[in-house]
Amino acid sequence: MSESTTVKQAKPFEFKIKGNPCLIIIDMQKDFIEPKGFGETLGNDVSLLEPCIQPIKSLLAFFRQHQFLVVHTKETHNSDLTDCFDAKRFRGAVYNPGQLKIGDTGPMGRILIDGEIGNDFIDDLKPRKNEMIIKKQGKGAFYNTNLDEYLQKNNINQLIFTGVTTEVCVQTSMREANDRGYECLIIEDGTDSYFPEFKQSTIDMITAQSGIVGWSCDSQTFIGSFKE
Repeated sequence: MSESTTVKQAKPFEFKIKGNPCLIIIDMQKDFIEPKGFGETLGNDVSLLEPCIQPIKSLLAFFRQHQFLVVHTKETHNSDLTDCFDAKRFRGAVYNPGQLKIGDTGPMGRILIDGEIGNDFIDDLKPRKNEMIIKKQGKGAFYNTNLDEYLQKNNINQLIFTGVTTEVCVQTSMREANDRGYECLIIEDGTDSYFPEFKQSTIDMITAQSGIVGWSCDSQTFIGSFKE
């Protein structure tokens, strides 16, 4: 990787590439993205997450072409739910009797349970055999996983974040990474939320105060920076 590669149009200021960046794709799973999944059973309009799929596909192809590291995360639990705190599983259900919870059986199998159809990645963003899959029980990709160890082993210090949802798992993971010393950039069109205003607020918070958590730019700006 050329040390001169710079994403000049990044916000709040240019993002200089140092070594090889790693693409982090957060939770692009059927349960969150597709109709009849967990996201829809919670009353969300899952079509609001569709726009980020194509930009992530473009980035994924770019990273694969350049043989850069790619990490896919998925939120998942064991079938016996011993790794799912009640504080997580029953959140919201108290106020919505009859609402499906993690572990309940939905149209695509048991919700957020490893091995179920809904827990799998969407077809457009299936990992390859050589790409790391991080199975996480929490919202953050670093909580109770070996992600930090894996990145350090591969001499990675810059992370490019995509996925869903912007204000929950993406932001949590990005803040965890920032606290561990990684430089982070979020791809604006490569992330989405069931609440568009939350997405914009999250990006504003991340880039505020001279990039207190990290940088942002769109997918084509990032890819185009390597051609300049």
